[in-house]
Parts: sequence; structure tokens; C-alpha cells
Amino acid sequence: MDAPLINWALLALDPPGWGGVLLRGFWNTLQIAVGGYSLGLLIGMFGALGKLYGGPVTRDLLEVYTTVVRAVPELVLILILYYAGTDLLNQLLLTLGYGRVDISGLAAGIFVIGVVQGAYSTEVLRGAIKSIAPGQLEAGRAFGMSPRKILTRITIPAMLPFAIPGLANLWLIATKDTALLAVVGFSELTLVTRQAAGATKHYLLFFMAAGAIYLTLTLVSNVLIGFVERRSRRGFARMT
Repeated sequence: MDAPLINWALLALDPPGWGGVLLRGFWNTLQIAVGGYSLGLLIGMFGALGKLYGGPVTRDLLEVYTTVVRAVPELVLILILYYAGTDLLNQLLLTLGYGRVDISGLAAGIFVIGVVQGAYSTEVLRGAIKSIAPGQLEAGRAFGMSPRKILTRITIPAMLPFAIPGLANLWLIATKDTALLAVVGFSELTLVTRQAAGATKHYLLFFMAAGAIYLTLTLVSNVLIGFVERRSRRGFARMT
């Protein structure tokens, strides 16, 4: 008697099912996506401010950074940063008289995704800041606000409605970019799915399950992004 085309028992959370393995891979994916995206936002904020208000050298260096990252395929960047980045760090530590360190795959993955995300976030945030009406910033200066207060009380709140659509896309891209870390052997969702499919030969079942998990993450993200976008647009005139 032929085996069934789809054996749902293989998705059970306990062995011999692989459901628990898939969920652990998804948890790793989520950690890298959140960590890398947060790091990218931090880099992007400093990058945007540097491009807008920094000196010539700062602006040129940031232009090189954003151009190179956006020009080179992300898979190539991940391979370079993952392997060369860890080697350079260890060489620097050895030069300073310290021993080599074993960098965890999670930390390396967050760093790699963060650097890639940072270049795109820089341009998104730079465009959002430039979209702010100049009068709002001038009013802050007229009231004697310090640059820090202008940033926290005027610039960031005013730019959010312009930045959120682009940042939302970058978040969804970050969740997909984690799959590229499978090429360096990090156990995120794509890699464990491939391992489960290879071990059981039920490729359709496991890749459909992985696709459903990614789709669920996207749908939940869209709901949360919509809530944040509505909150950020409070007080703004509605577009008809």
C-alpha cells in the first residue's frame, strides 16, 4: 500500500514529529529579524542624521556605505560579513593582546542583518526627515529648544508618518533575509525545514508548513504596523 502523500503526523511537536524543531527554527528567525531590524534602525537614524547634518567626510563615508550595501547582492554581503567580519574581529583582538572569541551564530546573524538593514534605513529615514515642513524645525529653534529636544519632540514624531511605510517594508524584508543565513549553517526556519524535508522526504509538507509560518508572521506584522501607522498619524489631516 502506498504511503499517503501528506503525513500530517510529521508536524507533531514531539518526536518523531518535526513540529518542535520547526518552532525552534522560527524562534531563531524571529530573534535575528527583531535584533537585526533594531540594529538597522539605530544605524539608519545615525546615518540619516549624518547625511543631513554631518560634515563632508561623514557624508562621503555614509554615501559609500549605503551605495555599496545597496549595490552588492545581500547573499554576497552576508557571506562577506559573516566570515570576514568574525575573522577581522578576532585578528583585532589578537593584535590588542586578547584571545580569540567564539562568536555565536545568533550574534553574527543579528550583526549581518543589521548592517544590511542599516543602509536602507538610512535612506528611508533621511527622506522622511526631509519631508518635514521646515517651519516646524524653525519654530523649535525660535523657542530656544536644544538640538536634542528638537530631535525628540519635533523631528522623530513628525517624520514617523513618512517613514513607517518604508520601515514596514524593511521589517518584512528582514524576516525574509534571515533565510539567507541558512547558507552559513545557522539553524533558522529555512534550514531546519530543509533538514526535516530531507530526512523524511516529505518536501511538500514541510515547505508548505514553513510558508504558512512566514505568511502568519507577515499577516500579524501587517496588523501591528497598521496600528502603529494610525497612532503616528493622529492630528494629521486625512487624505481623501
